Amino acid sequence: MSYKNLEIYQIAHRLAVEIHKMTLSLPSFEMYEEGSQIRRSSKGVPNCIVEGYGRRRYKSDFIRFLIFAQASIDETKEHLDLLYETSSLKDETLYRYFASSYEELGRKVHSFINSVEVGHLT
Repeated sequence: MSYKNLEIYQIAHRLAVEIHKMTLSLPSFEMYEEGSQIRRSSKGVPNCIVEGYGRRRYKSDFIRFLIFAQASIDETKEHLDLLYETSSLKDETLYRYFASSYEELGRKVHSFINSVEVGHLT
């Protein structure tokens, strides 16, 4: 099995690509401010999942990197809220899509952490 088979990785990777593309339409002053921050945090989610998976032999390392992924999800949600509330991201439908997608991903990562803690995939 590969990390690419993990549902949480697949969702995180897809969302990071979508966030990257969304930021390309932000106002120019946001491209290097909030746009840059949300790109980094959204890409951090799949990156942490991959690094944790690579260390899965060591359960505590695996869990630690999954917790980092969870933190990057929270950071991404905060950047998304800031973009929307400052009207840099004007598309409410897009905002709601990303907000609900990251909420769902957060629940899935949380459940995956719990399954690893009780011995799954170790």
